Amino acid sequence: MKRINLLNEETSNKIAAGEVVERPASVVKELIENSIDAGAKVISIEIEEGGQKLIKIVDDGSGINPLDIELAFMPHATSKISSIEDIYAINTLGFRGEALPSIAAVSKITLKSRISGNEFGKEICINGGITEYVKEVGASIGTTIEVRDIFNNVPARQKFLKSTQREASLISDIVSRLALANSKISFKFINNGKKVLNTYSTENLNDTIRTIYGKTIGDNIIKFEKHTDIASVYGYVGNAEISRGSRNNQSVFVNNRYIKNKLIATAVETAVKSFMMINKYPFFVLFLEIFPEFIDVNVHPTKAEVKFQNDREIFKLVFDTVHESIKESLKNNFELELEKPIENDIYDIPSKRETVQIPLDLKTIEEKTIALNNFTPKTETPKNFVVAEKDSNEANYVIQEEKSTKETAKEPKFPALRIIGQFHSTYILAETSEDFYIIDQHAAHEKILFEKYTKSIKQGEVTAQILLTPVVIELTPEDFIYYIENKDIFLSAGFTIEVFGDNTITIREVPNFLGKPEMRSLFTEILDNLKNLGSGETHEVKYNRIATLACKAAIKANDTLNIEEMKVLIDTLRFIDDPFNCPHGRPTIVKTSLYEMEKKFKRIQ
Repeated sequence: MKRINLLNEETSNKIAAGEVVERPASVVKELIENSIDAGAKVISIEIEEGGQKLIKIVDDGSGINPLDIELAFMPHATSKISSIEDIYAINTLGFRGEALPSIAAVSKITLKSRISGNEFGKEICINGGITEYVKEVGASIGTTIEVRDIFNNVPARQKFLKSTQREASLISDIVSRLALANSKISFKFINNGKKVLNTYSTENLNDTIRTIYGKTIGDNIIKFEKHTDIASVYGYVGNAEISRGSRNNQSVFVNNRYIKNKLIATAVETAVKSFMMINKYPFFVLFLEIFPEFIDVNVHPTKAEVKFQNDREIFKLVFDTVHESIKESLKNNFELELEKPIENDIYDIPSKRETVQIPLDLKTIEEKTIALNNFTPKTETPKNFVVAEKDSNEANYVIQEEKSTKETAKEPKFPALRIIGQFHSTYILAETSEDFYIIDQHAAHEKILFEKYTKSIKQGEVTAQILLTPVVIELTPEDFIYYIENKDIFLSAGFTIEVFGDNTITIREVPNFLGKPEMRSLFTEILDNLKNLGSGETHEVKYNRIATLACKAAIKANDTLNIEEMKVLIDTLRFIDDPFNCPHGRPTIVKTSLYEMEKKFKRIQ
């Protein structure tokens, strides 16, 4: 057995730093929380190159006593607690005394601070845990900290950092969360010289939410609030219109501390479950105020987790509060709709009634027609299908297959089928002499569109249609950074998008085959999926993910098709590269042989 070694101070400090300083965003969080604890009213955050080159925090808080400047960088030195008993009654964000020494161990840090009543401030510079100087300087009341070249002396940690854009987005996210928790403080965030976020001191949380997330979210949130003997819960939850495909827009604060807690998140999601679409997650900003003795915040060095003394009681409080607020909101909205008078006189009603056959769902028919047509009217020749309206008063369409020498030259992946009909307006039934086929029409059309779209991207031949009215979308600072990181991906995929002010974009062109998509929800869903992929994925993987989502333009289940439409769909499916699975991996075709059928009916043994 090897002998036991006592690690030197430099090594132990770097190891300890790994628990607190995971990445630049960790540094920003710890330093901002120190500014908040110091009573700052204005906090400025500036970063360069995703925080790896520079992180600068300036606040107007109470400052650090000049006698404590050097002591602040000693391990476990803190002004927040003095004994173990204090941990169970914590009212500050910081308390462990690990942040500053941990940051100083893996970077070059310069701290300048001045307290009220002193004519001069004091400045200290530490590089890799070694103090370079301490001196008196002129300074405003408050504290300024500059952290440079983070992890420069720990290459092993540096190589695990993500791209500068991704690190910047993580910093933007934590700044936004802390701004939400402290709406009375003005936050200013600058990334590479560009202002990303600027909140103003306000008593109204809704104003801060609107500043950070934009008008669309600000207009679609519902307030909730409830108080009990041991805890209070309040905040805002979004309606179905602003639900997302990921949990990125969910914030939980316990005693004003931003945390990640599955118990509370599940309580909110369960409360809104009956009001949301499947596979969508609600927007919410939730504050839980609870007596310190009923929680344990000393669970993890990053202080991102807490333990509750009574999980069941907290879950019930959150669930009941959110669920009741949503029900009340829906009830009020419904009553308002009933109170609105119906003004028939504003319509030009003809004196002579005419009998006209009107399709049950014009929107569905329009979407189906565009999807099958796969062309932009007046600008492009139909690619796979030619759709002509049979009668202006009928909801039927004549579909003819466009002859293509390129497609017919391919080898079919399954034999030609005779169409029998359609089951449940969802499945196409077909046969050969010996086999029976069931085809999922939505999955089949999805795969046709997916293959065509991905090939067009790879070949640089994506055709786009100009939107008559450009779509303007307000993004969060974090989402905007993710878009900038992937803007070339969107361009190659057929989207023409321009920056339209701070954290705002305008979409001017979209791929032709999309028809008329609900662009806001599609764009945010694509962005959420790109975020979940991570920055290490290849362009091809990202293109496939965009194509998978974009294929929602395909024929839907419950769309009634005629024999000609079904025939064209099946004949096209036969010649694509992989017709047997949709982009999500589900089967498109189920085949049963005559032998298997006769065996089921006991005709043969």
